[in-house]
Amino acid sequence: MEIALKDKNVVTLQDISCFGKCSITVALPVISAMGLSCAVIPTAVLSTHTGGFKGFTFRDLTDDIPSVSEHWQREGLSFDGIYTGYLGSRRQIGMIIDFIESFRRDTLIFVDPAMADHGKLYTGFDMDFVSAMRELCSKADIIVPNITEAAMMLGCEYKASGYDEAYIHTMLRRLCDLGCRRALLTGVSYDSGHRGCVCYDRENDCFESYFSENIPVESHGTGDVFASSFFGALMLGKQIGEAMKIAVDFTVASIRATLGDAGHWYGVKFEKCLPGLIESVACEN
Repeated sequence: MEIALKDKNVVTLQDISCFGKCSITVALPVISAMGLSCAVIPTAVLSTHTGGFKGFTFRDLTDDIPSVSEHWQREGLSFDGIYTGYLGSRRQIGMIIDFIESFRRDTLIFVDPAMADHGKLYTGFDMDFVSAMRELCSKADIIVPNITEAAMMLGCEYKASGYDEAYIHTMLRRLCDLGCRRALLTGVSYDSGHRGCVCYDRENDCFESYFSENIPVESHGTGDVFASSFFGALMLGKQIGEAMKIAVDFTVASIRATLGDAGHWYGVKFEKCLPGLIESVACEN
């Protein structure tokens, strides 16, 4: 029996870190708070995220992905948006590509190639994984890498700072050459006082950007906070520029809400900022 889903219905495929505020434990509450129906396919279960914790457990759920996909197809499910985040292996990426091809209709394919930061790959990843992630990005309508991830996928020089607009724009054009319509770079900062994001639309050959205050602290999970709220805003029909503003402002607010609490180093207090996020997406385009 086909299930009738009246509201926007999306699915996110990424891991569950049981403690640490990242991936699904950020995406599900954020997207749900924005009024979207959000299904999940957990790609792995970790006791904590991998940033700063030692001895964490890891349960690989790769073999469950095809079974979930096949069941959903038998049930006649469909999705307005598919959002991928942290994925555990090259083999898993291949299964995610198959999932996208099975469920792609009038569906927004949104890929956060979460695999690296600060010039280094996350624990457990190698350049073969980067190659597979490049292929996944070619299937997307929009991708949202940080500068490290973009540089690795393109095989170009990574610059932590001191870059200019030409460096960012060239990188974005090359990212779209992978096959996606739009590419957005997160964590862009042309000066010490501001940080934000820049997006390139290949079809319209145009750039858009949004910058806010640069809070000079390192915070785990902010990429997931940004990606989830940006994806949610797009699914609610916000234009790119407005969605960028919503996501950057929500991320900055979440960082600010966590300042002064040294014991909360493992993530940001995004929950305190959900009322503001809900108010921001309630505004008309």
